[in-house]
Amino acid sequence: MTRHPLRLLVLLAVSFTAIALAVPAQAAAPYCGITWGSTVKQGPSGTDPAAGQTLTNIRAGRHDCYDRLVFDVRGTAPRSWRVAYVAGVTEDPTGNPVSLRGGAYLQVVVGVSDHDAAGRQTYRPANRRELVNVAGFSTFRQVAWAGSFEGLTSVGLGVRARLPFRVFTLSDSGGTSRVVVDVAHRW
Repeated sequence: MTRHPLRLLVLLAVSFTAIALAVPAQAAAPYCGITWGSTVKQGPSGTDPAAGQTLTNIRAGRHDCYDRLVFDVRGTAPRSWRVAYVAGVTEDPTGNPVSLRGGAYLQVVVGVSDHDAAGRQTYRPANRRELVNVAGFSTFRQVAWAGSFEGLTSVGLGVRARLPFRVFTLSDSGGTSRVVVDVAHRW
């Protein structure tokens, strides 16, 4: 009896292919369970500012699955915020372009002012082009000031690519709150 190694290899290849096709494909689980999407997100009041809330700080942090941008607010959590991917971030109120690093840009508008009712600054960035040092972050490339006008504060967030994001607010019992923007590291 003559052996045919080529015929045996073909038979094995066909068998493995048939087995592979018979096993149902499993849908890939979302990255870190993230199902946020990349469409516009806004609070229940859109971008209508609320009285008495002032911006005190902007900061950022790195997490395993996303980068986080936080707006610290004196007063209750703002109900007005809007975050959207845009072709280019513009300064409020001038409409001038805000130059940002990154492959995609988020315009973040929060219904708080950078000054109190007496006109005193409550948030004064040291460097309007680099509000937060995001060197070494997975997703964030730059955070830049885009203005504060009529109770609305705008920031440009340059990110690596158009990625899923979420926005939410947190309140503390001590009269402070936060608006949080998380952008995933990948889809």
